[in-house]
Amino acid sequence: MQEWPQHQEELKVFLVDIVTKDTKPEILADRMRELENLVNTFGGVVILQTYQKKDQPDNKTYVGKGKLEEIIADMQRLGANLLVVGNILKPRQVYEISEQLRPFKMKIRDRVDLILKIFDKHAEGGESGLQIELAAIKHMGPRIFGMGIELWRQGGGGSGAMRWLGETNTEIMNRHLKERQRKIAKKLEDYEHMRKLHRDSRIRKWLPTVGIVGYTNAGKSTLLNALTKKWVLAEDKLFATLWTNVGKLYMITDPETGRGKEILINDTIWFIRDLPPTLIKAFKSTLEDSIESDLLLHVIDASDTFVQERIDVVHEILAHIGAKQSRILVFNKIDAISPERLLQLQETYKDEITARISAKDQQGLEELKKLLIEKLNLI
Repeated sequence: MQEWPQHQEELKVFLVDIVTKDTKPEILADRMRELENLVNTFGGVVILQTYQKKDQPDNKTYVGKGKLEEIIADMQRLGANLLVVGNILKPRQVYEISEQLRPFKMKIRDRVDLILKIFDKHAEGGESGLQIELAAIKHMGPRIFGMGIELWRQGGGGSGAMRWLGETNTEIMNRHLKERQRKIAKKLEDYEHMRKLHRDSRIRKWLPTVGIVGYTNAGKSTLLNALTKKWVLAEDKLFATLWTNVGKLYMITDPETGRGKEILINDTIWFIRDLPPTLIKAFKSTLEDSIESDLLLHVIDASDTFVQERIDVVHEILAHIGAKQSRILVFNKIDAISPERLLQLQETYKDEITARISAKDQQGLEELKKLLIEKLNLI
């Protein structure tokens, strides 16, 4: 993991983002709000934010030389110590911005850096810790190589000692990262094998499995708690769940006799927009529980202004990891919307299999259970 500001006081963050000129104001506001939520989840405080509308970021400093100078002046004035960019920075951009911030003891991080630090903060070792380390290596590896080349260029690119040192350090770091990736991949294979054994055991016992997926903060863990009484952590924070939680639910299929069937419910990790494929791939082993489930409950925050955009993000990531099974769209938090909004959602998604619930208040859970019985063929 990268070094972050070591101030004892709270991280004071300046946010900056670049969007295309045709980006709608409400989309821009949502991007900045989500970025601020990431900072708050990590434990920092946003003291200022700005954005630019331009189709292409500056190749050297992302925001342009003049704009970066303005940002640094504002950071000095307000005592900020961390600049967070709402996109993925290239190695040269990281190097150039870092050099500009260095005299003022400020740091630069992009959106994926921030997500990885939140992962690292919430991880409890084991598989999730390994996956986070692998994701960090995949994110930082190209930067380390690129910044090594940049240092070589800064040294003149000739045959002097600086060139030899830059190339050697880069090669050493590259070998180290590749070796570490190999060792992590081997350990993750062991976890994957263990999970496969558990899945095979469930199949032999004919235990149907249901995966809970959804955009971050949609209420997945709250739903797992409501259905299974497992009482896993359910925080109003981004990425509260980084690994798979499994709970059991006994479904009564014959009310007269009380007979039923036990099913397993998996609460997998969050989804969020603009995750790079390498980051998704690093967590693919954990997401396998979703791929292997008999049915997916796609939990959606019904009170979210951008319902369809969130649904599209989740569908895109599910397609990326190869999850093709049937799914139920579960509109959660209906206690937070008006009856008119609820009717609108029903009409918009009338061609989908849907459920409308409030996991917090346990509204609609019986109807959801009936859907589960029907879709899992438990009758």
